Amino acid sequence: MRMPLRDRIALAVALPAPLVVALALVPFRTHMTSANLALILVVIIVAVAALGSRTAGVLAALSAAAWFDFFLTRPYQRFTISQGDDITTTLLLLAVGVAVSQLAAHARTLKLVTVTDAAHLARIHETASMVQGGASPYAVVDQVRQQLVEILGLRGCRFEHGTLLGRHPRLEQDGMLTVARAHWDLDKDGWPGEEIELRASVGGRYLGRFMMRPEPGTLPPPLQARLVAVSLADHVGAALDTAGPVLDR
Repeated sequence: MRMPLRDRIALAVALPAPLVVALALVPFRTHMTSANLALILVVIIVAVAALGSRTAGVLAALSAAAWFDFFLTRPYQRFTISQGDDITTTLLLLAVGVAVSQLAAHARTLKLVTVTDAAHLARIHETASMVQGGASPYAVVDQVRQQLVEILGLRGCRFEHGTLLGRHPRLEQDGMLTVARAHWDLDKDGWPGEEIELRASVGGRYLGRFMMRPEPGTLPPPLQARLVAVSLADHVGAALDTAGPVLDR
């Protein structure tokens, strides 16, 4: 699955951003305490982690610790530290940076998966109960297909089992849409004028996909509705995985 644009940006700036900030702090290193200099770098780590992923935050933390050592502790411009307090500050900078990266990534995940609409919750619960109760995968697929039409305001939807040919626009796990492997701004450009793929997977294995036909001229549903659609497709993946091969109808 292609990495979202914001994650790619965060990874791209994770290493150089602390370097740039550390260089900007060089004129002030004799006038500020090491703790205050480190706190400024922590702000950069938090910003990177909040923008992107846990990995980007950890990379930013490692970069910040390294450049804090190199530029802001004595002896300057050497990867050595002569004072015990600076060693402690560097280690704390790294530890705090990694910790806030974990928290920022967790907060972002919670924001993506939070569902407050009672109707959406009912759909997810009903489908999950069918899967856990051993319902026929045909029944689960049919139900989710109807739910997708309602949730996303589609004019049609079909399911292809195990067929992943072609490069169709794809509704991703984070509720965003990609077209030709590039991010598509749904709020600005609306639905693309072709079928949209929503994959049913489990454990990273694709077992089929819903091919969705949006209603021309309609506004795309909000992110929450798209995330519910993704969750329903994942339940279909679980049903197919449990039941084994299922033929298209």
